[in-house]
Amino acid sequence: MKTDKKVYFISLGCDKNLVDSEVMLGGLGEKGYSFTDDETEADIVVINTCCFIGDAKEESIKTILEMAELRKSGDIEALVVTGCLAQRYKEEIKKEIPEVDLLLGIGDIGSIAEELEKTLSGKGEDHISSSNAPLVYGRKRAVTTGGHFAYLKIAEGCDKHCTYCIIPRLRGDFRSVPMEGLVKEAEGLAENGVKELILVAQETTVYGVDLYGKKSLPELLKKLCAIEGLKWIRIQYCYPEEIGDELIDVIAAEPKICHYLDMPIQHASDQILKRMNRRATEDGLRETITKLRERIPDITLRTTLISGFPGETQEDFEELYRFVNEMEFDRLGVFTYSAEEDTPAASFPDQVPEDVAASRRDELMELQQEIAFEKAESLVGAEYDVMVEGYLPDEGVYVTRTYRDAPGVDGLLFLESNRDLMTGDFVRARVTGSKEYDLLGEEIEDEFTE
Repeated sequence: MKTDKKVYFISLGCDKNLVDSEVMLGGLGEKGYSFTDDETEADIVVINTCCFIGDAKEESIKTILEMAELRKSGDIEALVVTGCLAQRYKEEIKKEIPEVDLLLGIGDIGSIAEELEKTLSGKGEDHISSSNAPLVYGRKRAVTTGGHFAYLKIAEGCDKHCTYCIIPRLRGDFRSVPMEGLVKEAEGLAENGVKELILVAQETTVYGVDLYGKKSLPELLKKLCAIEGLKWIRIQYCYPEEIGDELIDVIAAEPKICHYLDMPIQHASDQILKRMNRRATEDGLRETITKLRERIPDITLRTTLISGFPGETQEDFEELYRFVNEMEFDRLGVFTYSAEEDTPAASFPDQVPEDVAASRRDELMELQQEIAFEKAESLVGAEYDVMVEGYLPDEGVYVTRTYRDAPGVDGLLFLESNRDLMTGDFVRARVTGSKEYDLLGEEIEDEFTE
């Protein structure tokens, strides 16, 4: 199909959603659509939505309403809404925002170009497939992260059914992408210049159980490490109770795997963990964290917590506070509990007032700030390979990341160098100072690593 239509694409939510957006961009590009970052130049607007928590839902709705004004005025020809909000609220969107021309569910993103063509010709129909629709993988992706790093979504859905989470209803049961497909996709990304591969899923640690009858993340990691061109492989979304010795051994042994784990624990009180339907316990968390640090002494641990979960008493909060103080996570974020309709926790008794949840979040973040700032100061004098992300001409420094920092969520190292460096280059740096969560550094001469 030949087309001169321009698409303005908005991707909201998490990095898993971003992979879906890149698949849709790839499919549209193959059909001849071009893209613009200016909505006033667009013929079509596509919004890939999120509704994991209340704030995300509000952002998605606000964005749709803003773009609906363009559709209403005739400035664009079609408004397409995809992703979690479309999956969950199809009927409500059609009723309340009639300017939306096409709704596509999570399992329908692979056919966006074909469905858009029908819509533009006046024959379009919404497609919201079952949450357990066949996986969309192996499609051409338009990488939007700059080309030097990319996300690899290794599975879809979740079987954990945490009581606060809507994801299993939206994205279905846990389904792993076949290993050969992932390796092929990773090889293609590496051939196109990707040097850091970030593995994502609702849960990465149980990858392969549904396909191969066992946890197969260690095997997948070994295959990915064999791909030429990849320098870093980073693992996110690890459930702590699923982190076994085999996975730890592979992380410790393979030089390409960053000594970094994103391990959302959500809480540390056994009472709250049980109400959340989490399988972990405080003792189990301590055991896992201790083992990781003993076997991989330079590992960086990132986690997320929920404050104000229904039934959280002051005693529960104090237990969590002590745990954070003792564990000294390298990276930590806190969300206040968001009561999501159609989740068990929304109907739990003893809902915690919003101001109490916010106050507890703030206390935890103040504590974590002290921990993080002290850890940053302690790194002065350390040496790291760093990946160049960009340049700040006004300050004359390069923006870089160490293996300790995932893009978009962690800190940066601002690097002084006498050379002209390109995004994606790796250089050896010495830490010379710290500034809150970030580091300052200088290039170690004659150690350009590529």
